[in-house]
Amino acid sequence: MKKLIAITITMVAFTSVSMAQFEIGARAGVNLSQVRGDGGGSDGEFWNSDETRSTGFTGGIYTRFGDKFFLQPEFIISQKGGTTTSLLGVERTFKQTYFDIPVLVGVKVGDVVRVQAGPVATFLVNKDDGFFENLGIQNNDDEFRKAILGYQLGVGFDIKRIRLDMRYEGNVNDVFNIDYDNQQTENQFAGKGNLWFLTLGYAF
Repeated sequence: MKKLIAITITMVAFTSVSMAQFEIGARAGVNLSQVRGDGGGSDGEFWNSDETRSTGFTGGIYTRFGDKFFLQPEFIISQKGGTTTSLLGVERTFKQTYFDIPVLVGVKVGDVVRVQAGPVATFLVNKDDGFFENLGIQNNDDEFRKAILGYQLGVGFDIKRIRLDMRYEGNVNDVFNIDYDNQQTENQFAGKGNLWFLTLGYAF
């Protein structure tokens, strides 16, 4: 994590040196999110990974510094969730609200196309209290991790003042924050989120 922070600071400093333009705008759209289990143990993962995704809203404001090479911090509200099926065949679905702060570095390819990537800090705003019911969670306040570090990468299109973005987001740490005395059981609850999203924006 320290390395990621250092890289981000370096990218910010590098981009600010050649800053030629400033842009601010808003964007909104839809995302398709899921959680995939990465636990272990002799009994296997608690979450069976499947391709079911939860549809949610995403939107907020962005700023862009630079022209050919640019830095793009954003302040976004997103609905994220997932549908998983336990080894006992019980389906569990959740959707909750997050506040995302991506800091992307990108480059324009011609006048329209751009590619970008960078870290994203995600903060839980409103959690789903019913997702872990009857699963024996010891601390009800710590079911979901309150802050998650991730990354985004994607492609965008600038058509006059219209901004179209298609991106992928992945998590570095787990969505869940389960505290069990048994480490093997705790590992079986591990799962990382990922999502695809499409947004349409406008530059003011």
